[in-house]
Amino acid sequence: MKKPDLLRDNDLIYGRLLTVDEPHLIQRYNKAMAAFGLEPTKLTTFQIDRTGFSPEIAEECGDFDYLDPNEVNRRFIILTPSQIDLPVVHTAFSNTSQLMFEFMSKNQRAIDALTIKDVIYGEIEDSVPKVNDIEDLLSINQVEFKVLSAEDVLGKAAELGKLVDRLKQEPDAWRDNAMLQRMVDLAKVCGDIRENALVPDQVIFRHNAYWTSHFGGLYVFVDPDMTTVISDPSAPGFRRSRPWQVSYLSINDADKVFRFLAATGRLDLPRASWIEPSGYLEHRAEMVVRALIRDAEPNRNLTDVDKVWLQTWIHGHADLIASDGNFPFLNAAKREIAQFGHLKIEDVPPRQRFLVVRAKPDHPDAWLTNQLISDFVPQDFVSRYVFNKPGFYKDYDGYSDAWRSHVVDVLKTTYLKDKLAFRARLYGLTD
Repeated sequence: MKKPDLLRDNDLIYGRLLTVDEPHLIQRYNKAMAAFGLEPTKLTTFQIDRTGFSPEIAEECGDFDYLDPNEVNRRFIILTPSQIDLPVVHTAFSNTSQLMFEFMSKNQRAIDALTIKDVIYGEIEDSVPKVNDIEDLLSINQVEFKVLSAEDVLGKAAELGKLVDRLKQEPDAWRDNAMLQRMVDLAKVCGDIRENALVPDQVIFRHNAYWTSHFGGLYVFVDPDMTTVISDPSAPGFRRSRPWQVSYLSINDADKVFRFLAATGRLDLPRASWIEPSGYLEHRAEMVVRALIRDAEPNRNLTDVDKVWLQTWIHGHADLIASDGNFPFLNAAKREIAQFGHLKIEDVPPRQRFLVVRAKPDHPDAWLTNQLISDFVPQDFVSRYVFNKPGFYKDYDGYSDAWRSHVVDVLKTTYLKDKLAFRARLYGLTD
């Protein structure tokens, strides 16, 4: 679905992509498209992400899943090694970006050498062709990168390698003129394969914790003795697939989800040591108030809103603030933490607990945990944007024009100004 230009114009969707406008690279991209059975692009310039996905080509062919048929076994197109530094902007699995990064890191030399002459394409293949229920998702333990190249440089390098071995091992092989000529022809394509590593070294990678868009959004967390699925209970296979080794939690059960995250060490509980220097509670309080303003006055122009105006609005809408309860709760939590150094989380109602916690920054699942937390605090559109872009874009579609402008302004003046510093201060994350 095409997103409003306001997001594009401010680099809030499809930002930091790589422009492809050189004819030889477009030609290579089209060779990969043809290999996938897709129509070549007629565009003379377009942008791509880490996987080679292009929003402009998606719009041209009317299919945003052109590299993601059935939303499983994701395809990729690599034109240049520099794609490793790009984001992934359209995927059904949150770990696609990490898997692509690992593949490109582990096979850097081969990718460097191959992309001088060729386009690399293929798919991230797993054990299921289509996802019909939760069991299909749980059966994916690892993925394999099936790697091809349009000019078959990979195949020719493998053939040349075998002929080199034969030349070394068979005493009379050097008399075979046809073989020697074939080696010369192959070397013209592959170069000196003793110097150029043209075959990827590692193509199999673990498929660990992730979020997927299947069944309305589903989380899978993997611990040594248990896998935990968090989703809507209406997802096919919920509580039926492997109950002896899979724990199922309803995403509607804030208490159980919170207890799981806390018990598995994925949460930073509210303590003064991080709460006070981060300004986390102040940020949450402001987000809560802004959401109340949106609900009460959806078409209000909030362009020049400052802290004084917000304070005045809070005083003028005391009944609304009190009935919602989140703003008074955050103020009380701030006072308790200032006095005692921590908050008694067990005394807090389940949904409000998510207002005062963040993912433990050094946990491998920190980003995924912050994404899950943001599902319980939809008022905080900044956190939704940082960790949960699918959720943010879905929310954005339902906003009024006035609120969309306001959201874009806030993101530009807070997060986009210095992403690294913002993530470090509020969430303790260092990239």
